[in-house]
Amino acid sequence: MVFQHNPFAGERIIVADDDKTIAKLANFLLEKIGFEVYSAENGEECLLLVEKYRPALVLLDYMMPVMNGLEALKKIRQQYPDTYVLMFTGKGSEEVAVEVMKAGAADYLRKPFANNSLRERINTILSLRKIEIENRVLLKEREMLQGEIQRWNLKLEDRVREKSTELEQAHKEIVQAEKLATLGHISAGMAHEIRNPLNSINLFAQILLSNEGLDEENKNYVSKITQEVERIDDILVQMLASDHDEKTTQKPLDIADVIEKVLRECQLKIDRQKVTLKLDIDRSTPSIHADFLEIEQIFTNLVANALYEMPEGGTLTLFLRSDEDNIYAGVSDTGPGIPKDNISRIFDPFFTTKEKGTGFGLSVVLRIIKSFGGKITVENLPDSGAGFLIELPLFPQSVH
Repeated sequence: MVFQHNPFAGERIIVADDDKTIAKLANFLLEKIGFEVYSAENGEECLLLVEKYRPALVLLDYMMPVMNGLEALKKIRQQYPDTYVLMFTGKGSEEVAVEVMKAGAADYLRKPFANNSLRERINTILSLRKIEIENRVLLKEREMLQGEIQRWNLKLEDRVREKSTELEQAHKEIVQAEKLATLGHISAGMAHEIRNPLNSINLFAQILLSNEGLDEENKNYVSKITQEVERIDDILVQMLASDHDEKTTQKPLDIADVIEKVLRECQLKIDRQKVTLKLDIDRSTPSIHADFLEIEQIFTNLVANALYEMPEGGTLTLFLRSDEDNIYAGVSDTGPGIPKDNISRIFDPFFTTKEKGTGFGLSVVLRIIKSFGGKITVENLPDSGAGFLIELPLFPQSVH
């Protein structure tokens, strides 16, 4: 077979054979058809040339001094996987042939060999080498692409998960807003009905106060009744107001003062239930422009709920602090905590676990906080009890 064109011309080949006649013949033939050829007389010389020139092919004799061909073959295949090896073996050495093929030789050729046979074997091996190297490149590219696809899939999954969470949260907020709107309508109707008996209570209290035979202690009790009636009536007036923005009851308000007032009114119950009061109130907290009764409602409901959960004693904790943008307040107790199934529902109108509860308290708290652009969160505490965290902007924008 005569090569009219050598597609592998320019490739480097090392001929490693201690038989100078065979080495010279092979060099002549390979250079003639366009290969760049280097010669070695033993395995060690061959390895040095492979390291230096990184040839495409090594023609390696099995029997050589210093380091035989089999040992050199194993080192070449281990250290230089892109260099292929054609092994020369002697006559009648089938066992040797099997051994060198197992060790990684691309092919073997018995000596003596014909020139055409050598050319054919070299062409076949270099064609195979080209295909296998291209396949390795393609496999590496495929792995890179698969890795890239996997990374994109993970990013896509993260984005889908993120958007799903946002959508779920948006849906919850819409449902919550609808519930609060419904609560507003119902509250307005209830306010109309409550004011009538409330006026009667106030009237009878005024009659009692006018009784000259009433001692001072009882007069104080009756005065407290009238004060609370007036406070309830103010709350009802707010519930009946159709446009909060038209109201003129908002003014600079110190939330610490509100908390202190609420605690004074609850002090009798705190003492009776033997509840320990723990306060962390930062008196330097800035004022907020708000309605006193609305802020009072927030803390009255939260403190009342906390005391309800500690009938046999416990610790009631309140804190107040701020940063440049927000005021943060917290109310927590050491009661039994909130059942996991209920924690996502406690702000829903009419939801209550109390025997005589209305389910209005926390929904009113949420409505007021949201009207100032704030937020409230709740969680069960690590040891026991539940904690409510309120966040109110220092410069709230009314959303009534």
